[in-house]
Amino acid sequence: MLSFAFRRFLSAIPTLLILIALAFALIRVAPGGPFDTEKQLPPEIEARLNEAYHLDEPLYQQFGRYLLGLAQGDFGPSFQYKDFTVTELIAAGFPVSLKLGGLAMLLALLAGISIGTLAALRQNSQTDHVAMAAAMTGISIPNFVLAPLLVLLFAVTLRWLPAGGLGDGGIANLVLPVISLALPQIAYISRLTRGSMIEVLRSDFIRTARAQGLPGREVILGHALKPAMLPIVSYLGPATAGIITGSVVIEQIFGVPGLGRYFVQGALNRDYTLVMGVVVFYGVLIIVFNFLVDLAYRWLDPRVKL
Repeated sequence: MLSFAFRRFLSAIPTLLILIALAFALIRVAPGGPFDTEKQLPPEIEARLNEAYHLDEPLYQQFGRYLLGLAQGDFGPSFQYKDFTVTELIAAGFPVSLKLGGLAMLLALLAGISIGTLAALRQNSQTDHVAMAAAMTGISIPNFVLAPLLVLLFAVTLRWLPAGGLGDGGIANLVLPVISLALPQIAYISRLTRGSMIEVLRSDFIRTARAQGLPGREVILGHALKPAMLPIVSYLGPATAGIITGSVVIEQIFGVPGLGRYFVQGALNRDYTLVMGVVVFYGVLIIVFNFLVDLAYRWLDPRVKL
């Protein structure tokens, strides 16, 4: 296990380096700069700002300086949020994004697995057709379209829930953002669960369990559910990171002060270090989640070799 973890750590290093290099190049290619404003700065002031943030150096030297800072755990200063470093901004915004993404993923797992299992047990019935039709609808409608519709219905028309903001952090303020993030994932997970569960229910060991007279509930929960979870677990790694990073748009719609809000503002303002910091942070998250998925695979199916 330790050797596997060490190999995965070594393989993650070149992946991160490529990610950092691409993000560094793309943010520099974008037109404009971090100190471009509606009012043109005097050339001498702009030159001093570039010198203070080392933007007057050659790109290869800036890249080397950035990598050296990353090796020390320093994402650098923010160009737009003058009193904060990028590390402080990430530390302030990520817990909010993690809370939204975690709750949305939990809801997606509970609802998606339940709907998919029910559809598999009643294959080709009306229940199955309705569930899969709803899942296809959920996949087809992006969350940035769904979120305003939910606000219009539940906040504006019915006035059951607040339209945005976190308020005092109560459950009512989280309902709409969490549902907006979770619905597409519920659709994906339910379809994966249905297909996997149908395949497992046709396996020989399930026929043997039923032939031994085990109750249907025990057959499903004790024997079929665990191997049926393999495709879902494989999907969970990138999906969990994606649902947290995907909260970028949802946070903007609902006015939630999460990490996505800083990312959008950083991109609009050409805040190089802030955009780079968020990209690198999310890249590390995806690598970590995929590593956890590999370990979960081993637990679900001992035949899988690390």
